[in-house]
Amino acid sequence: MSTTGELPSPAMGRSGIRRLSSKVATREDLVKGPVVVIPPKHLMAPSEAHETAVALELASRRVQEESRSSPDTSPSTPPVTDVTDAYAFAFDIDGVLIRGGKPIPEAVEAMKVLNGQNEYGIKVPYIFVTNGGGKTEQERCLDLSRQLEMEVSPGQFICGHTPMREMAERYGTVLVVGGEGEKCRHVAEGYGFQDVVTPGDIIKDNKDTTPFRKLTTDEDTDSRARNFNDFEIEAIFVFADSRDWAGDQQIILDLMMSKNGRLGTRSETFDEGPPVFFSHNDVVWSTGHELTRIGMGALRASLEAMFKAVTGKEIKTTAYGKPQIGTFQFATRLLQEWRKVTHGIDAPPETVYFVGDTPESDIRGTNEFDASTDNTWYSILVRTGVYKDGTTPKFEPKTTVDNVLDAVNHGMKREFAKSLRNKTGFVGVVEESAIEE
Repeated sequence: MSTTGELPSPAMGRSGIRRLSSKVATREDLVKGPVVVIPPKHLMAPSEAHETAVALELASRRVQEESRSSPDTSPSTPPVTDVTDAYAFAFDIDGVLIRGGKPIPEAVEAMKVLNGQNEYGIKVPYIFVTNGGGKTEQERCLDLSRQLEMEVSPGQFICGHTPMREMAERYGTVLVVGGEGEKCRHVAEGYGFQDVVTPGDIIKDNKDTTPFRKLTTDEDTDSRARNFNDFEIEAIFVFADSRDWAGDQQIILDLMMSKNGRLGTRSETFDEGPPVFFSHNDVVWSTGHELTRIGMGALRASLEAMFKAVTGKEIKTTAYGKPQIGTFQFATRLLQEWRKVTHGIDAPPETVYFVGDTPESDIRGTNEFDASTDNTWYSILVRTGVYKDGTTPKFEPKTTVDNVLDAVNHGMKREFAKSLRNKTGFVGVVEESAIEE
């Protein structure tokens, strides 16, 4: 066995998928091609989650390839599968599956139910849609595999900044903000951005940029020396929550007020700066703390307010992630490609159950996307995260349940009732109620 715990997959010859141990695999191991990440106890043979993880990894790769070239329209023969194509689940992570870095108790059981341990004798596909940033999809995959002790693939993950990869060919030099150390630079470079600058690079070039922020020895070593008088920054991407609000806001504000993204200049009209993109707009989020903590949406609001206070003008920034429609469109493309690969049907699943804990992003985004798309996006709110029982959510879900296991059981029961009605034309009172909720 290799140091990464890599074993040949039974499907290796057909799909080229590598199987890596979640215990010893690294981010670098995962970027070398299609992989699934597996807890050591499942290394000797595929787990119940293997089929879904592999299929979505391949579908994700195809989506990435199609964004750079013409779609592959060649016919293929779908494999034999016991995974339903009629519906799928999409999960937020923090507050739904994980809280404070630890699994929510019902999360492990919910995944087992989706992977076949249920009374209906089927498996249900699922993806993870998180506003969390600052890590690659590969790192998110490693984290969740270790936390839930289950087999997953990077292709099942959509982060707030995942759709930003499609802008890599549009912009040359970009500033990437947020996260720990150099992680966000690595994420951007992994997406294909050719020239990635960090706030540390700018401070290293001119230490007076942030009077109260000095680079540590490690930060100075990691930051790249360059002369910022020689080029323009074409766009700003906030990939993850800022670890230095004062310094990051100063640098972003300087660029927003600059002439065409050139540091050290000031626009006379304050409308020549580079565009600013945020990977999500959550003002608060759920952590291990008993109260919610402020997030990237608060940074966005603060920057827009400061720009107006200094210039007297409004500034329009752009947010991705939930509830923005682009994230849901990307998820739909992924699930449509998965259904095409596994079932030969070039359309997304008829229903996607989105399970979230934040009414302002998860529920709002799901409901608004449902109103604009051909298939059904069904919102389920859980009580294990941001939302607190006894309060009235600003955006009403289709249903509210205690935890993610209840959400999975609700969706599967509803789908069983729908299939029974389609086959027989009759359902009982309980099943009819489940369909209508």
